[in-house]
Amino acid sequence: MAIRFDRPVSNAARFSRRFGAFALVLCLAALVGHRFAGLVTPYLVLVLLVSAGFALLAALLAVAGLRSLWLTGAEGGLDALKALIFAALPLAIGAIAAERYFMLPAIYDVSTDLVSTPDWLKTPNADQIWLKRQPAVTPEDREKQLEAYPELTGRRYDGAIDRVLEAVKKVAKQSGIRITRADGDSEPSRDLEDRPSKPQPDEGAVAEAPEAVPIPTPRPYDDDVALLIRRANGVTLQGETRTLVLGLRFDIVIRLREEAETTLVDVRVASRYGPHDLGLSADIAEDYLKALDSELLGIAGS
Repeated sequence: MAIRFDRPVSNAARFSRRFGAFALVLCLAALVGHRFAGLVTPYLVLVLLVSAGFALLAALLAVAGLRSLWLTGAEGGLDALKALIFAALPLAIGAIAAERYFMLPAIYDVSTDLVSTPDWLKTPNADQIWLKRQPAVTPEDREKQLEAYPELTGRRYDGAIDRVLEAVKKVAKQSGIRITRADGDSEPSRDLEDRPSKPQPDEGAVAEAPEAVPIPTPRPYDDDVALLIRRANGVTLQGETRTLVLGLRFDIVIRLREEAETTLVDVRVASRYGPHDLGLSADIAEDYLKALDSELLGIAGS
């Protein structure tokens, strides 16, 4: 008479596969919907958190199933292995996001110029839904940026602004930055000798003396005329970009200024949603500036 041994079945392993598959499908649907179907970032974050929660549960149940397999020979080892494979992507996204969230400062706006931050041509505005944040960047935020990203600084190039501007636009296109607004004169200013001369008055004419000589008074530094003067020798570009995997949206400002036969380039990057950019704003700014250095290799100054 043959003896038949009935192996126990691990319910934990069986449910782990189901939870893992659900987590993976939910994660992929959120990523596709965010990039191609208009799912906004706050809802993406919410769905990814739920997906990571189910993936973590699946991983725990898979470990329990593998333990039963080792101790009692229970069936379910294949289900547990599938659960771990399904849960890998949601857990990886959650782990990377959690590591950056706790290790990097809670800021969403970075700039290469902390004293005179480039102004937005049009202030980005988006419904934060449940990812609430302070609308204005505080000096404390700039201090956190300086402490976390001390090497994030602007660039000075020994070249005319029109040449640097051409490279700035080229690198922006290569980096996936879509320029939406521009302000400033991108053409080099002509020398005074080349400008059309004003008609001269007749030599015999005598100018009438004013009754009262106006006394110049100090002009406020931040009035409209001062802003025009500061913009007269520079160009400002504003655009937007998206990250490669998650498709997160970021706004960017690139400012060019002429100074002593050189061109200064400063960059400002801000995440469109949420109080924490997970360090991606600094990554975008640094990658862009490195690409610009390579494009303008040979004319970069110190």
